[in-house]
Amino acid sequence: MLTVRKSSERGHADHGWLDSFHTFSFASYRDPEWMGFGPLRVINEDRIAPGTGFPTHSHQDMEIVTWVLSGALEHKDSLGNGGVIRPGEVQRMRAGHGIAHSEYNASATEPVHLLQIWIEPDAYGLEPGYEQIAFAPESLQGQLRLIASNDGRDGSVTIHQDAAIRAGRLAAGDQVTLEIAPERRTWLQVARGRIRVKGYPLEAGDAVSTRFESALVVEALEASELVSFDLP
Repeated sequence: MLTVRKSSERGHADHGWLDSFHTFSFASYRDPEWMGFGPLRVINEDRIAPGTGFPTHSHQDMEIVTWVLSGALEHKDSLGNGGVIRPGEVQRMRAGHGIAHSEYNASATEPVHLLQIWIEPDAYGLEPGYEQIAFAPESLQGQLRLIASNDGRDGSVTIHQDAAIRAGRLAAGDQVTLEIAPERRTWLQVARGRIRVKGYPLEAGDAVSTRFESALVVEALEASELVSFDLP
C-alpha cells in the first residue's frame, strides 16, 4: 500500500528570515492525520536567510538529524560542540535528558536549504550527544547511501531507534530499488528534482510512504536528491 504526501499539502510558515514546510504537525501547524510516521516525528524543509538563524533553544528526548541540501549551517551547543554542516554531511544531535543549541546560516550572502528530521528515541533520559560525518560525493551518487542507523554501520551516524536513514543523488534515468523487510515501513522524501514511483510522479517536497510492500522502485525523471527512512 502506498500513500502520497504532496508538497502543497504540507504545513507552511514564513517568518521572513525562515521559510519552513512541515511534513508532519509542528509548532502552530497541526493536522491529526499527519502527526508522524512510526517513530519519524518531524521532517521540516527549511530555508534560512543569509546572516540569520535559530538562537539558542533547548530540546529533550529526540534524535535530531540535519541534512543540508545547499549552503552551510553553523551549529553550537551546550556540550561545547561547534562546526559548519555542508551538503554531503550529516549531523546527529541526541537531545537526551536535555541539550541547548543554536543554528545559523554560515553565509552572509547565500541562503541555506536543509531538512531537519526528528526521530523519537527508543529510550528516554539518554546522555546528550553529537555526531557529524562527511560522505564522499561519489558515495551518494546513483544510490541511496546509509547515513544514520541504530548501530553506526557502514560509516553512518548512530541513532537510538530501530531505524535507518539513507540519502542519495540520482541523475535523470537512474533507477534504484529499496528493499523493504516484512513488517517494516518506508518513507521516501523527494528533497530535489522529480521521480516516479509505481507510476506516481513525485516532485520536490513530495513524499510517499509504504506499508506491506516488499520493494519500492524509484526512477529519476531529472537530477534528484532523495532521503529514505526504514522504520518499524
